[in-house]
Amino acid sequence: MLIAVISDTHMGTPPSWLDNVYAGWLAPADFLVHCGDITSPSAWSYFMQHPNFLCVRGNCDWDPALADLKPALTAQVGPLTVGVTHGWGPRSQVPVKVAEAFGPDYDLVCYGHTHARDWSVVSGVRLVNPGSLGESGSLALVTVADDGNMSCEFVDVF
Repeated sequence: MLIAVISDTHMGTPPSWLDNVYAGWLAPADFLVHCGDITSPSAWSYFMQHPNFLCVRGNCDWDPALADLKPALTAQVGPLTVGVTHGWGPRSQVPVKVAEAFGPDYDLVCYGHTHARDWSVVSGVRLVNPGSLGESGSLALVTVADDGNMSCEFVDVF
């Protein structure tokens, strides 16, 4: 199973380069997870074309059309219990705060906010932060093997 994780797109109208990114890395994934700061209804609509799209609200998602997005969610993603949030507070403390908020009952917790890539275990919680797709062209591909083992590849799209 393949999970594409993006965050911090910070885009109004989706730029033309996004079509190649979607076709090459996002569409082939079994699930597409956006960790917030999508910032516009047009970007949200663009990503909704994925049949298994999960998205949370970030601190820059002020548009009233995004008001129904929750700040955190829990989803069953194949055999995994996955938590998704944007993150909050000082950037250096975000991984610890996120791990504490979700706890070790989660197989994977996806977060954003820091714009910094992270594939780590904090307090027994496997975390992934894809970095910022909109600002640095970064995304994460999490591969889940049949035995539940996970690996992560970070992709630079530009």
